[in-house]
Amino acid sequence: MKNYNTSKIRNLALVGHSGAGKTSLTESLLFKTGVIDKKGKVESGNTVSDYEKQEKKRNISLQTSIIPIEYNDYKLNFIDSPGFFDFEGEVLQALRAAESALFVIDGEKGIEVGTEKYWKYTQKINLPSIIFVNKLDKENANFNKVVSDLHIEFGKNIIPLTLMLGEGEEYEGIIDVMDKKAYTYHNDEKAEAEIPEIRMAEVEEVYNQVIEAVAESDDALMEKFFEGEEFSEAEIREGLSKAILNGKVVPLIAGSTEKMIGLTSLLDCIIKYMPAIDDESANIGFRVADGYEAFEAKEDAPFSAVVFKTLADPFLGKISIFKVLSGSISKDDKLYNASKDRDEKIASLFYLRGNEQIKTDKVVAGDIGAFAKLEATSTGDTLCSKENKILYKQVKYPKPVLFYAIKAVSRADEDKISEALQKLAEEDPSFNNEMNRETSQQVLSGLGNVQLEVIMDKLKDNYSVNTEIVEYRIPYRETIKGKSDVQGKHKKQSGGAGQYGDVFIRFEPTEEDFVFDEEVFGGAVPKNYFPAVEKGLEESLLEGPLAGFKVTGVKATLYDGSYHPVDSNEQAFKTAARIAFKKGIEEADPILLEPVMALEINVPDANMGDVMGDMNKRRGRILGMEPQEDGSQIIKAEAPLSEVLTYAIDLRSQTSARGSFSMDFVRYEEVPKEITQKVIENYKKD
Repeated sequence: MKNYNTSKIRNLALVGHSGAGKTSLTESLLFKTGVIDKKGKVESGNTVSDYEKQEKKRNISLQTSIIPIEYNDYKLNFIDSPGFFDFEGEVLQALRAAESALFVIDGEKGIEVGTEKYWKYTQKINLPSIIFVNKLDKENANFNKVVSDLHIEFGKNIIPLTLMLGEGEEYEGIIDVMDKKAYTYHNDEKAEAEIPEIRMAEVEEVYNQVIEAVAESDDALMEKFFEGEEFSEAEIREGLSKAILNGKVVPLIAGSTEKMIGLTSLLDCIIKYMPAIDDESANIGFRVADGYEAFEAKEDAPFSAVVFKTLADPFLGKISIFKVLSGSISKDDKLYNASKDRDEKIASLFYLRGNEQIKTDKVVAGDIGAFAKLEATSTGDTLCSKENKILYKQVKYPKPVLFYAIKAVSRADEDKISEALQKLAEEDPSFNNEMNRETSQQVLSGLGNVQLEVIMDKLKDNYSVNTEIVEYRIPYRETIKGKSDVQGKHKKQSGGAGQYGDVFIRFEPTEEDFVFDEEVFGGAVPKNYFPAVEKGLEESLLEGPLAGFKVTGVKATLYDGSYHPVDSNEQAFKTAARIAFKKGIEEADPILLEPVMALEINVPDANMGDVMGDMNKRRGRILGMEPQEDGSQIIKAEAPLSEVLTYAIDLRSQTSARGSFSMDFVRYEEVPKEITQKVIENYKKD
């Protein structure tokens, strides 16, 4: 693969609903441009883009894949992202690394939830878009309905630059609106054809829409338009590009990856109208951190790049996929990680096409490359030179909302699980893992059940670590509502030196986690034993008397006691304090506390009633609602963690995957008495 100038490079994030044909599109484009001799199929597990074992097994894309296409002396980097919602983090990575989004829509199914979701996002970040309506060769495909629905849902600025010749199984080609020519396709051979007379009025109507959009892009062109003068090809190209960059036009191409129809029209449209990184109005997804000034997106500017995706290959090691935002990088250059303040050594520099590594000696501004085995670098890090430092902001990934507790099947698996999970977390920043010290459980957290199940499968397939899901233990707490006054006495005599410690302690509630105080008079307990008493109490906090949960919100005041001049020691007073603690907490009206979460739930207005009713059933409290510009509502609520462990799955079901939410811990609250007893019984069984 040759090197291209910055202005000859296009980066497009492939987005859309799962199953719309994004991966099939890249496969057809690779075949069309002669990279592969035979098209693979997703269901056969032999596509260039979906090469990972789990992708082949599940027949869906699970991670971002880079597919560069060379066409008419241009390089087009298609960033293929998953359509399944659990992998939203991958989509955000892809959109951030692109100057435009390529939406793929199923011509039979029309607008689906994935299209809606990412359309809203691209509109929010002002990312130029282009639409490819796929599968128009299918029996129930309806191009006109798809276009009509798009106009209703997303706006009249969506303009088809190609129209269909034939429908369903009779679909044979396209009408190019801009050239006013028709083309038929047979066995991947493209032939010019006559536009049916009956279609000419339709072609003229769409063409005039484009010309009006071109006129509105520039005052001089608007004046020319009103005077009835025709635009030159260069003026149309420049004006349409401006309109696309400003979001006033979203070009739409009709096609079929199966019949190879519309692919050259799509490629030509991308080259002519979609932005490169050095276009003045191009929307660059990587924002410079405070205190730094952006470099020009040119090859002769100082070098800067951002790693937007990490692959953790168990055999090849870590691969860092980066986009050059300014300047260029060569394999012999010195590399500096500004995010980690570390020098990095370039072991190898290459382009990726799926999992194929294509060696190169240079990657320029606007292009996407990869390094192997960078030691300190991770996803989101800024790379530059030490002489010209710069730092780019990190992308904000959705917070995990679903939690799995897992355990290793064997001791051998236990020894390997931590390192394996760390590598998988490098690949997917929207996934977290931690060892919960309170519950002694390994907890995986993410955006959905498929994501977490894939993580577990990867543990097994890639790292030979076998795990199983176990019941998630809620990290309850114990505290007291009343007061108590108790004695804790430890006396033991066994031949030689004995053990003697005697303390009187008052227990009462406090707003703090734990407070230790002393009011001992007359040396009843020598001062040198105070730390031992405090230590004994602190150790006791780790396991409460109700069900063995951590104790919080307790003030303990040591006010009296006694000691033995020979048998007393620190250990004896620690033990006496533990005895007093157990007795004192039991007598001070102990209660169970549960973690309460704050939720922000974004739902379509039509689902408001169902979602609010369901939240009430979960012992939730609705705190308020905020209408959004897109017609949805944000419901602010609080609910116990135990009631929302599977809420990510349930909300998706209630809203046909249109709803989403974020969740944060806010505080601990008392567990209702009828639930307290069940919790205690369950945990005592365990």
